[in-house]
Amino acid sequence: MSRSFWIFGYGSLVWRPSFDYAEVRPGYVVGWARRFWQGSTDHRGVPGAPGRVVTLVREPDARCWGMAYRLEARDPDPVLRELDHREKGGYERYEEPLRFGDADHAPATALLYVATPANPNYLGPASLEAIAEQVRAACGPSGPNLEYVLRLAEALRRIGADDPHLFALERLLRSR
Repeated sequence: MSRSFWIFGYGSLVWRPSFDYAEVRPGYVVGWARRFWQGSTDHRGVPGAPGRVVTLVREPDARCWGMAYRLEARDPDPVLRELDHREKGGYERYEEPLRFGDADHAPATALLYVATPANPNYLGPASLEAIAEQVRAACGPSGPNLEYVLRLAEALRRIGADDPHLFALERLLRSR
């Protein structure tokens, strides 16, 4: 018997899913805001020179847009193992209500990965200028940290999403 469930991506999964899925559509979670507060020592930086990637932080009334992937899997374990490995740098699984931008699609529950202050790679808040400086300097096995920020901003614009934190960082990075 097949089990259908949703994975919600709000970082690199928005533009670079690495698994098979049955359906993809823009979606959002409420009460969470995307922030560049997680250090990346395994993808967009290295130990001693981490990049900055996104996590979610609780923020009342916030709406974080991303891409939702519906999986039809008899055995979801291979996909979950792949995602656990991809998100091994300090992310934990959460289940959250997921909404879609169209009235034709009922809300669902989605699995998403969140990095909390409890992990050793968590960097926490910083000024946009400090984040931009770190992003410009960082590069890891998955490529330059700058590419991560710019591709995420472009992907969110394509779905009509607004993210003031991300877009302000993008403007700052493009201005220099």
